[in-house]
Amino acid sequence: MTCSTLDCSQRKFPLTSQAKSFRTLLQGIDAESCPSTYNFHMHTIHSDGKLKPAEVMEQAMEIGLKGMAITDHHTVEGYWAADSWIQSLRWRMGNRVSPPKLWTGIEINAELCRAEVHILGYGFNPEATALRPYLQSRVSKGEFHRAQAVVTAIQEAGGIAILAHPARYRRPLPDLIQAAVDCGVDGVESYYAYNNPSPWKPSPEPTKEVSELAKQHSLLSSCGTDTHGKSLLRRI
Repeated sequence: MTCSTLDCSQRKFPLTSQAKSFRTLLQGIDAESCPSTYNFHMHTIHSDGKLKPAEVMEQAMEIGLKGMAITDHHTVEGYWAADSWIQSLRWRMGNRVSPPKLWTGIEINAELCRAEVHILGYGFNPEATALRPYLQSRVSKGEFHRAQAVVTAIQEAGGIAILAHPARYRRPLPDLIQAAVDCGVDGVESYYAYNNPSPWKPSPEPTKEVSELAKQHSLLSSCGTDTHGKSLLRRI
């Protein structure tokens, strides 16, 4: 029995306008997109990061990011704080500044292929009822912990579900990604730095394998630094 024999079935829900724009953007993402142009994986003090949302936004402006998402674990408080920061900046500066496009984001623990994995959600309605079990600042249990349930909740909220850093889970990548596909996932985090290099750059071999599997399964490819430390240009 392989991971792909898990009892998973696809369910389709309408995308929010945010998710539609995010999906379109990801179709043009490549290994050079992160960390200086786009960054869709970062954490704040609202989960296990060291940066305040305001500090995240200040760095994003300094770097010149065009688009980004804060993906705190099991909470969107960092997103709300960053969104408020942007609104305040626009109120004060008007058209004299151009902050990055900020998408809703979250990172949720789940069980897939008999492994603990992380699933990223983007462009969803943060007030959707389907996401409430995953906005408690803790890992969900039981049926809510299944990858199928997590993917469905993100999609029911109008968002896009992405399997985070797939080469970290000590499972054969073809089996793991097939299992994610069976659960209806929209994409994978193809461009990821697994050994925390400086400067940040996607790890060549995992990037090649994950990207090829993404193309094989017609999945979206995403990128992000997975920042937990004080710099958006590093993971730690």
